[in-house]
Amino acid sequence: MPLASIPSPSQGVWHLGVVPIRAYALCIVLGVIVAVIMGERRWRARGGAPGTIVDLAVWAVPFGLVGGRLYHVITDWQLYFGPDAPNEPIEALFIWNGGLGIWGAVALGALGVWFGCRGRGISLSAVADTVAPGIAVAQAIGRWGNYFNQELFGSPTDLPWGLEIDPDRPGTVPGEATYHPTFLYESIWDLGLALVLIWAGRRFALRHGRVFALYVAGYTVGRFWIEGLRVDTAHHILGLRLNQWTSIILLVAALAYFWYAGRKTGEESVGVTPELAPDGAGAVDPAHPSDEADEVERAGAAGEDGQDRPEGRAEPAGVASELAPDGAGAVDPAHPSDQADEAEKAGAAGTPGASREETAVRATAEAEKERP
Repeated sequence: MPLASIPSPSQGVWHLGVVPIRAYALCIVLGVIVAVIMGERRWRARGGAPGTIVDLAVWAVPFGLVGGRLYHVITDWQLYFGPDAPNEPIEALFIWNGGLGIWGAVALGALGVWFGCRGRGISLSAVADTVAPGIAVAQAIGRWGNYFNQELFGSPTDLPWGLEIDPDRPGTVPGEATYHPTFLYESIWDLGLALVLIWAGRRFALRHGRVFALYVAGYTVGRFWIEGLRVDTAHHILGLRLNQWTSIILLVAALAYFWYAGRKTGEESVGVTPELAPDGAGAVDPAHPSDEADEVERAGAAGEDGQDRPEGRAEPAGVASELAPDGAGAVDPAHPSDQADEAEKAGAAGTPGASREETAVRATAEAEKERP
């Protein structure tokens, strides 16, 4: 017997009247909520509109659940449709009993997000980079559902953190009481991966799906060695479990995409957040140049005289004019009367009909005569 061990829960289902409350389902739901909250904060920090990740989750969650279950049933079909299947075929639909393949959940969930992104005109790669750390955290939380179900544990161990499993559970070894807590190993790995993704994304300004590719690569590395500890029934190919081969293939694909995406330099669309005009007249696109202003902007800038004029901008000197009291001529309002020169004063008193230049010459000549 080991000196210490981790006890398993005595039950994973509680009843609220006739309604069963399942710990496995609660862990999945909690993981989704945390992932959406993290994704929303990261999306707003990137300049996207609030509520975008919530709306995309409406697409991703149902697609992901269906994909995860399909992957599990397809790869472990013998559990439901084999000649000695321990489960009835109808139980293939019982998601609450456990059995969600992460590869199917991510693949079909991504398809759902793609549909949502098309409707909003935003980049799928930008969304993928944004939600990648949250997905890792959601997996870390969701793995605790396996703990409550006493499933997907590893081989027997005498380590102090060995997990106690009831002897009647599938996969147990006669005479052994504690097993590797693979759910805990993966949960810790996923949390560490999330921190690495956040740090790397900021440190190296990763874009164009490279954070998501790093998530896939990091997760598959951890999943490969954790999968090797498990003793539940699985298909084997050349001595490796099916999920280990899947991890190898996805690792190579993720690294290849990470290298390829590093050559991309284009902008990724995160949508446009409308801003209200100063008087609330309408929405103004900040990327819309002033020389292409729409009719709302022009109408708001028009002056009282009915002419288009930028609001708050003074009329250029020499363009605006005021009539003199007697309509004698145009007066420049920018030219103070106390700074008028002698020529202008003399010209104002000159012969009617004389030009301003002639009046100025005459006044200068008279001034010369008066000098001693």
